[in-house]
Amino acid sequence: MYTRLSSRECRRPDAPSETSFFLGPTGSGKTRTVEAVAESLVGDARAVIKVDCAEFQHGHEIAKLIGSPPGYLGHRETHAMLSQEVLNQHHTDTVKLSFVLFDEIEKASDALWNLLLGVLDKATLTLGDNRRVDFSNAMIFMTGNVGAAEMNSMMRPGLGFSCPPAEACPSPDGIMAAKVTRVGVDAARRRFSPEFMNRIDKVVVFNPLGKAELRNILSLELDDVQTRVAAIAGAHDVRLRVHESAREHLLTEGCDSRYGARHLKRAVERMVVQPVSNLIASGQLASGDRLLVDFDGKLGRLVFFKEYKEAMAAGMGKSSVAA
Repeated sequence: MYTRLSSRECRRPDAPSETSFFLGPTGSGKTRTVEAVAESLVGDARAVIKVDCAEFQHGHEIAKLIGSPPGYLGHRETHAMLSQEVLNQHHTDTVKLSFVLFDEIEKASDALWNLLLGVLDKATLTLGDNRRVDFSNAMIFMTGNVGAAEMNSMMRPGLGFSCPPAEACPSPDGIMAAKVTRVGVDAARRRFSPEFMNRIDKVVVFNPLGKAELRNILSLELDDVQTRVAAIAGAHDVRLRVHESAREHLLTEGCDSRYGARHLKRAVERMVVQPVSNLIASGQLASGDRLLVDFDGKLGRLVFFKEYKEAMAAGMGKSSVAA
């Protein structure tokens, strides 16, 4: 869901291809969405030029973006982060688009916001040595956490931070999502100047993740673990089968309203990736093996079993391995 702040029936030739502002709590998927856009268009999530705005809290640090002007000490040694060469490095024969992400833009100084006014309006940036950079073929994304505390409090009223394993992490309905969007947009308008907000095509508000979304993310993370294990084990890959009880335990350990999907990813790394890596490194798991990940209620942790293909059809042939 998003609120459109300005509408363009056709894109102006002197404007960026897209300017979007992603708002929402940490771990709600803002940066990953930008990477997914780049991956779908040019086939590489690393094509995103990421500017960490926490590194530009002082006005003089803008020189790292545009380079120092002639006459300043170190002028020749300073290379602009946003030169035309950097913008064009991921262009392909079919797609000539650049993806620029200003991450957590509320942490930057006013100097960076003022610098962006010309980029967002005229798609032009003047470097320290007076070279001009053309942003007309660039998709510009900004992310921010302004209003995140209010969004989280609306979705999860009451004391405490961690979500229990049941329905305490609900997905927002239409009315609640509209309220969360309004809170996020109002917070952005209070934080940034009207001329800055007026140059943004769309403000997209990411709702806090509910358990339904986290369950989908968990499936994607486990698929990614399978891909990584296959790359380590070789051509005849190790196959993982994660029992539903193990998935529920991962969701219980990884559901935290303060950290969103990042907390779930850390739980998968700690409780699945590291033990499986140890099994492969110690020789207990080899190419072609089948590994079952289950949850032991008495031990209160995940357990790992090696399955034998000959007996799997009969529901037998399972031996534990020490992770």
